[in-house]
Amino acid sequence: MEELSPLRITPTVRALSSALRGNREHVHDSRGGKGERGFPEPDKLWFKESSAKNLRNRDFLSPTTMLNTLFADGQVPPAVMARVLSLRGSGVLPVAGGEVMGEGLRLRVDRAAAFRAVLAGGATEYLKPSCQREGCVLLNCPALHPKPNTPTPDTLSLGQLRTVLLADHMGALLRRQGFEVFFCPTLPEDSDIVAFLRALGIDWPTAPADWTNEEREEKLHKVLEKSPYRERGTERGRRASGGGGGRRVEEEEEEEEGVLRMNLKRVFQEEGLLGYDPTLGTCTVHRDSVSHLAQLDLSTADCSVAMVTTIHVTSCQDEFRQQQIAMLWRASGATHTQRHLVCGPVKTPGSHLTAAQYLQLRKGQMKEASEMKYGDKVEGQVWDDIIKVMTSATVRFELLSTVHTSPVTLDVQREGGVSTKGPRGGVFVMYNCARLHTLFDSYERGVEKGLYPEIPEGSKLDFSALKEEGEWLLLFNYLIPFSELLDQSGQALDCEGGGARVNVKTEQICKFLVSLSKDFSSYYNRVHVLGEPLPHLFNQMFCRLYLLRALRELYHSALETLNLPPIRQL
Repeated sequence: MEELSPLRITPTVRALSSALRGNREHVHDSRGGKGERGFPEPDKLWFKESSAKNLRNRDFLSPTTMLNTLFADGQVPPAVMARVLSLRGSGVLPVAGGEVMGEGLRLRVDRAAAFRAVLAGGATEYLKPSCQREGCVLLNCPALHPKPNTPTPDTLSLGQLRTVLLADHMGALLRRQGFEVFFCPTLPEDSDIVAFLRALGIDWPTAPADWTNEEREEKLHKVLEKSPYRERGTERGRRASGGGGGRRVEEEEEEEEGVLRMNLKRVFQEEGLLGYDPTLGTCTVHRDSVSHLAQLDLSTADCSVAMVTTIHVTSCQDEFRQQQIAMLWRASGATHTQRHLVCGPVKTPGSHLTAAQYLQLRKGQMKEASEMKYGDKVEGQVWDDIIKVMTSATVRFELLSTVHTSPVTLDVQREGGVSTKGPRGGVFVMYNCARLHTLFDSYERGVEKGLYPEIPEGSKLDFSALKEEGEWLLLFNYLIPFSELLDQSGQALDCEGGGARVNVKTEQICKFLVSLSKDFSSYYNRVHVLGEPLPHLFNQMFCRLYLLRALRELYHSALETLNLPPIRQL
């Protein structure tokens, strides 16, 4: 028997597009043009609905504008309609029915069949990327490089903290997809910055405090001295004096003193690299630059493949400097693909906080808010751990929920506080994750008391009992699309010809979790999942428990990409 593929949105849309277009015997070119000019792109023929209002009567829609482009007078021929309604295929959602209305051709999914397909056998396939990838990625965070001293929590700006959190999140996402991921630079293991990062749940690579990379630095310096991109004093002298000798002597003397200059503009021009700042020009190679290169060289030494994709995660203020480093590395002979993930600034109107002060502020606010809600219970190691995780969640969601190129504005006034309720980012997400754990704890206690039987196998349940609109919303908008959401960061790395910058939708996991929490909270407040212990109600209760168990695992999977452990009690 052929193994059924997990249901996916993208294959469904592609199959629907193919069924609608067919072999084009009925297709009408509304522009009267020739060839392909009149046909819309296949991925624009249909779109998936997501709002609760529209999901009441349709799950996919091919708008009237598309139908008018494909068919004369927008009339879908019966043969085409039959082909769409009988659609089957690997990963394709089962179609229950459809009709042409004023807004277009709308389709409804066989929801009971979809619930059964996703939930009955366990939702594991829906909680991981749709395919595993290969390759090696180095995530370089310039904010953590010594300049010349290792940064501390008190010297780290909020903009730099944003880049570190972004690199950490990207690393978790890429590892989930199968990539081998390394981080740069290596930090002294006993340093304050390492302890600070661990408080945020960031496990950055470390080395003993007395470890040095001087041998590699010396080697790289010698390589740069022999690089074809090195600019000799005589070349600079000719350029400065029109070929005369007065300036040339001075430049040669400077060169003898150990000053090393590289023509970076030649590097990206001769190698055909796009997107680099045309004003890079010539730069003097300083010791901290060589140290940076040596750290990059060290971090890629253990990669299992020769070609590595390096992503420099940097702030917009440091982008020019990091482009210089990237071209210096290239001039030293490194052939790895290099991309730049550039973050917008972090603004704090009315105040100026370092990363250390910001974390301390949020931790204090989190403790105060917890004490106001839970009173004297907030004490001991368990609550210390909870407050630590909730603080980390607050910080991550505040700095990662915005498109990475855009600025983030934080309210850091003490009276602003951190709320433990309401849809406000990380706290709200963690609270709803904890509610799911509380629900299943309540169910298990009910089983122990003999109120409920054990959950039966999914094959024994009738999933048509899931009729509440919130239930379909949770499956169709969150459980089914999640694996494709996980795929996106890896796909962004594949885009060639886009220049030096790489644009990954790094905000999507945070936004996904906040949106999920709003819809789950609305459903949970409206529906009494653990009903009366009456046998005729058990099927519906068990179907709901299957859905919410999958949702609990979805929370865990998404939080894992943010290196946040789930909170199991509040």
